Amino acid sequence: MELNLTGMTTERRNPRTMQLDTMSELEIVTVMNEEDARVPLAIAKKLPEIAQAAHWAAEAFAAGGRLFYMGAGTSGRLGVLDAAECPPTFGVDPGQVVGLIAGGERAFIKAVEGAEDDRDLGRSDLEAHGLTAKDVVVGIAASGRTPYVLGGLAYAKSVGCKTAAIACNPGSAVGKAADLAIEVEVGPEVLTGSTRLKSGTAQKLILNMISTASMVRAGKAYQNLMVDVMQTNEKLHVRAENIVIDATGVDRAEARRAIDAASGSVKCAITMLLAGCGAEEAARRLEEAGGHVRAAVGL
Repeated sequence: MELNLTGMTTERRNPRTMQLDTMSELEIVTVMNEEDARVPLAIAKKLPEIAQAAHWAAEAFAAGGRLFYMGAGTSGRLGVLDAAECPPTFGVDPGQVVGLIAGGERAFIKAVEGAEDDRDLGRSDLEAHGLTAKDVVVGIAASGRTPYVLGGLAYAKSVGCKTAAIACNPGSAVGKAADLAIEVEVGPEVLTGSTRLKSGTAQKLILNMISTASMVRAGKAYQNLMVDVMQTNEKLHVRAENIVIDATGVDRAEARRAIDAASGSVKCAITMLLAGCGAEEAARRLEEAGGHVRAAVGL
């Protein structure tokens, strides 16, 4: 693809920061804060599209499929970050939400020359993970024209996956290549072309929405509590107790006894306490309810 950045919103100069190099530190952070405030307003215009991507992800999870994020540079790093946070937050297998960055894991720390310009690499990275039609692929590209992402989206569509694209330029190439375009126009960056700023913030907020909404719909929350949180350190052991206390009203000692009886499962402990049953019965109820505590308690 011929590289042409002319006309892209993400590459334009911001008229509010033409004198950026003469500003004091306070003036710089003030104008950055003012520009950042525009991001949620831009995202608000695309909530139906974001909700659709989350719905597809939830459907994929229910069918045993996976959610893939793929991007290059900052976009890729944000996808990898969101994917990495899903296992501890929602108790899912690390392979359920996968973040792919052009150039592989080493590119998370240091850019890999030429990786983002390789369409075939986007395809081969997905092939290496055994992509199937049950999966959903979300391409992330602030510019909206990253070849790595375009190659991945083209392959995903050929496999039969639902595809979405997150970009910060309208009418983007990745948006046209995907089934669903989430194009959030946040305006020119404070520092011209530095898409780790407003564009990166927009991408992070959208990824938060997609992963959180899809996981909640998949039964990973009861009320607004993280009932599948993994207890990997002392802080999280205490958080698990607090979640059981908040959900059931028991004291800390009883919460801990229930968690221990449930072999560490917060979700099972809550079901036991609310349904007045043992761990085996709670596990059966949760299985029948597809992991949804509210439904399991009502069985």
